[in-house]
Amino acid sequence: MPTVAKLLAQKQQLMEQLENDLGPNEREEIGRILAKIETALSLLDSDDPVAEGE
Repeated sequence: MPTVAKLLAQKQQLMEQLENDLGPNEREEIGRILAKIETALSLLDSDDPVAEGE
């Protein structure tokens, strides 16, 4: 699924950014974005119970 792949790639990129020396504002913003990505992934997962078999 292209949408899931895109979200996972963005999540990975943000997780890598967290490993850098960031200020509190940057960390907070990345945390908010990661929460949105997790929500989107959860919604997509609940919409498509067959996705695991693909």
